[in-house]
Amino acid sequence: MLEDIRLDIEKLIALYEAVKAENAVLRGELRKSSEAAENYKGKVSELEQQISTLTLAGAFTGGGDNSAAKEKIDKLIKEIGKCISLLEG
Repeated sequence: MLEDIRLDIEKLIALYEAVKAENAVLRGELRKSSEAAENYKGKVSELEQQISTLTLAGAFTGGGDNSAAKEKIDKLIKEIGKCISLLEG
């Protein structure tokens, strides 16, 4: 009986240590994910500012070849979409 209790306690301690180690790993991954999310938020903010600047510049330039500007804006929008999807995932 006592031996069974001792074995059960040893098993519980081993399980506790395993869960404790897993918790440490998960906390590290959470920290890294939080840092990445902050980086992506900064990137999204930067890209939004670039879009705003390009839009404003396009409004002042008027006519001319807008296809290059449109391509740049489309590329920035796609990049923002990727950043947002990474933030959500």
